[in-house]
Amino acid sequence: MRLRQIALVADDLDARTDELCSVLGLRVAYRDPEVGKWGLHNIVTPVGGNFLEIVAPKEPNTAAGRYLKRRGGDGGYMVILQCADAVAERARIKALGVRTVHESNRPAYQGTHFHPQDTGGALLSVDSVEPGADHLAPLCSWEPAGPDWKSFVRTEWVNDLLAAELQDDEPEALARRWADILCHPVRADGAGWRMDMEQGHLRFVRARDGRPPGLGAIDFQAARPDAVLAAAKQLGLPVHGKQVVLCGIRINLV
Repeated sequence: MRLRQIALVADDLDARTDELCSVLGLRVAYRDPEVGKWGLHNIVTPVGGNFLEIVAPKEPNTAAGRYLKRRGGDGGYMVILQCADAVAERARIKALGVRTVHESNRPAYQGTHFHPQDTGGALLSVDSVEPGADHLAPLCSWEPAGPDWKSFVRTEWVNDLLAAELQDDEPEALARRWADILCHPVRADGAGWRMDMEQGHLRFVRARDGRPPGLGAIDFQAARPDAVLAAAKQLGLPVHGKQVVLCGIRINLV
């Protein structure tokens, strides 16, 4: 499996999009009309061959809006993994008793959102693209980013999505739950737990920021960390060493 995309949730899509692009040197590749069926609007931006998305409610009483309230504001929302065969993974995971909240079965894209009450930590999606595609190829096709996303790749400041960090009051239990769901081992890693995938990794740590369990941090490979930090400071965003807080999530520059 590969860590392919992270979705953030925000109250103000335009403001957070402007910050994201200004601080990380990225460009918006796509706005997906399909998310409107959930009362949302969004943007998707490539980070090398992986992706960062922001979703925001545009109607009252949406799942994303309720999540914003539960977590006390903007922050991480969904971990999206790519595999060779998402339909097979869906069947395997459902057999464990994990419920689904959305299933896609298009010729060029198959995916499943699993119920966060069953996974814990964050909304999890396991997806794949057309049969026979090499899901580990750096620029493997990715329908959720639109038809022309490769034209919008900018790698001058950040050039890859490396990791996601899930926080919980019981990180070991969460790590072992995700290990069972994804059929990937976890190992102790410092004060937390770690799952290494074919590309990218997940960390499971104790919540220490006063916020509820959820997706608390992501790691980017940074070609110009100095430029990112300077841009964040210019906008008055929190900066701690090589970490920036943007859209309610900690972004570590590696």
